[in-house]
Order: sequence, then C-alpha cells, then structure tokens
Amino acid sequence: MFNKETEYALRSLIFIQVKNMEGRRPGIIEIAGEIDAPQFFIAKILQRLVKIGILRSQKGKGGGFYFDPDKPDVQLKEIIIASEGDKIYNGCGLGLRHCDENNPCPIHSQYVQIKELINQMITGETIQSIAQKIHDGKDSIINRLK
Repeated sequence: MFNKETEYALRSLIFIQVKNMEGRRPGIIEIAGEIDAPQFFIAKILQRLVKIGILRSQKGKGGGFYFDPDKPDVQLKEIIIASEGDKIYNGCGLGLRHCDENNPCPIHSQYVQIKELINQMITGETIQSIAQKIHDGKDSIINRLK
C-alpha cells in the first residue's frame, strides 16, 4: 500500500520506540538487521526524520535513536506525509489529474470512502500506541517486522 521507504520508516520507528521503552537507543546496524532492511537506506530515512524533528539521535556511548519524551506521540499520518507527501489523501484512485466531486473518475465515490477509512486509521494510531501494544505483549509484530 505504501512505498518501501514508508514501510521501512514505520517499521524502524516502531522498533526504535519498543527499544526506547526498554531503556535502549538502537543504532542503524541493529535496526536494519531487525527489520531486514538495507543499512544505507535505513540510515538515510532516519537521518531525514531526525532533521525534520520526528526522531532524535545521539552519538557515542549510549547513543542511538530515540523519541523525545516531551514531544507528542507521532501519528502514522506524519510519517506517511514525510515520506510520500499527501497524494494518498488528495490523489485519484486511477491516478487522473482532474478527478474530484465535479469531475469524478469511474471509481471516485468508492475511493473517497477508502481514503476516509485510511485517514481514520493513520490519524488514530501512533508509533507509540503500536509500540505499546508490542511492549505489553498484545502483538508479536517484532517477530514479523522482517
């Protein structure tokens, strides 16, 4: 559903948050290994997320990636927009440039409903809420991140 960069970003951030809950700050090598992703790609993604303020990093002993505990939880929507832009909310299901209520494509009405459901899900869930479910043992996604 999302591009590979978005999938890697989401999986990385969930993994980072779970490790943060355990009092750890994972590094690139650990993150990439655990989510089965190329290290250089994960480094590029996470550096960009640090630059825009979604994530923090620290070098040296005890360093790694972490979330600022004083910041609000990160909605999945924020990550998706940072990676892919807002085409999932504004785009046409067929990829047409001029599709709206006044000039709908053949699947416009169904696609609008799907976009609304997706928006509800990615606005309602956060990296932290998903990580909490994993941390509490309600989901074993860590074993499925690969």
